[in-house]
Amino acid sequence: MTATDQSTAIRDALGDLRAAAGRLNRLPAEKLNTCLLRLADLTEAHTEELLGANARDLARMDPANPKYDRLLLNEDRLLAIAQDLRRVAELPSPLGRMLEERTLANGLQLSRVSVPIGVVGIVFESRPNVTFDVFALNLKAGNATVLKGSRDAADSNRAIMHLIERALADTGLPPACFLAPADREALQPILTADGLVDVIIPRGSQGLIDHVRANATVPVIETGAGICHAYVDATANLDWARKIITNAKARRVSVCNALDCLLVHQQQLDRLPDLLEILGREHRCEVYADAEAYPALEGRYPAALLKHANEDSFGTEFLRMALSVKTVPGIDEAIEHVEHYGSRHSETIISEDEVNQERYLREVDSAVVYVNSSTAFTDGGQFELGAEIGISTQKLHARGPMGLEALTSYKWLVRGNGQLR
Repeated sequence: MTATDQSTAIRDALGDLRAAAGRLNRLPAEKLNTCLLRLADLTEAHTEELLGANARDLARMDPANPKYDRLLLNEDRLLAIAQDLRRVAELPSPLGRMLEERTLANGLQLSRVSVPIGVVGIVFESRPNVTFDVFALNLKAGNATVLKGSRDAADSNRAIMHLIERALADTGLPPACFLAPADREALQPILTADGLVDVIIPRGSQGLIDHVRANATVPVIETGAGICHAYVDATANLDWARKIITNAKARRVSVCNALDCLLVHQQQLDRLPDLLEILGREHRCEVYADAEAYPALEGRYPAALLKHANEDSFGTEFLRMALSVKTVPGIDEAIEHVEHYGSRHSETIISEDEVNQERYLREVDSAVVYVNSSTAFTDGGQFELGAEIGISTQKLHARGPMGLEALTSYKWLVRGNGQLR
């Protein structure tokens, strides 16, 4: 198929999807929930087939690649996915909620209600669980879904899509999901599908997000890239700090809420080896230390893992067991560093100084800002949103973990009795 033929075929499919979105808007919430429950049952019943498809994808990737863990499906993860589908089905519908209601001075009755966005496109890399997640959340919110995965997960995504199509058909729903071809050439027709796709949400590397933002004519909500910092203040509870740093870095290194840079107050340099001891001993974490932190760690941190930091060590999303360390004289410099190098995702301060806590919360311009807690909590499930479609790092429409509410828009309803302007 030529590029022109492929582009035409994709636009035709998107036109069908737009029609399906209109049909979804006329269906009761119970009908949508039944489809999600059916998909959960199919996922459990076809675990072997899903794992076989995933194994073919994994065979094409180096296990040392940071994306390998994101790509991996196993029986436990599939069972968890099935349970997540059932939990989404149990959530209250986000549609038809009365957001505002009042009567104007002229007697017009004005109300604002939640409605589906319409057709939502998701562009993502190497994470087949996203295929389940975004379809489920979009369907619950009354949206049709365009899925554009990467070649890395092509076999897994096709197997999942087969189950989605079965679940839609089995429950009498329109074909409200489209999986685009995995090749790169299939992306541009989606990014420029004005009038057919309402919004694009990229989930993946900064390079992917930058490409989508630069090439899309459809509105974009940026998500995913997380350059996360933890600032250990002069008054930090060091036991808390050690546990928070370890959890934020080592819980799962390939996710966007993992810690990338430790900012340490210069008064805490003597304690730095203790703060990083578990990361070095148990997790073999590489540390890129600045000129002040390096001597504090030399001889007290595994020599093979200790490196000198350079400019590239900061502002980097490592996605592996690596961490940069920057020494700061106080909270002003910590905030300045975060503002310069951060990605506006998740930041935390470890401090017992209430003034500094409040300054950090107020002045750090990120989607999620923590006090004395791990950045690993930046997650729709952890925020008890039920699930998430991504972590928005921008300010328009949605910010932070995007749950069901973020997948809706609203419209104004005006009821009158003959008013004229």
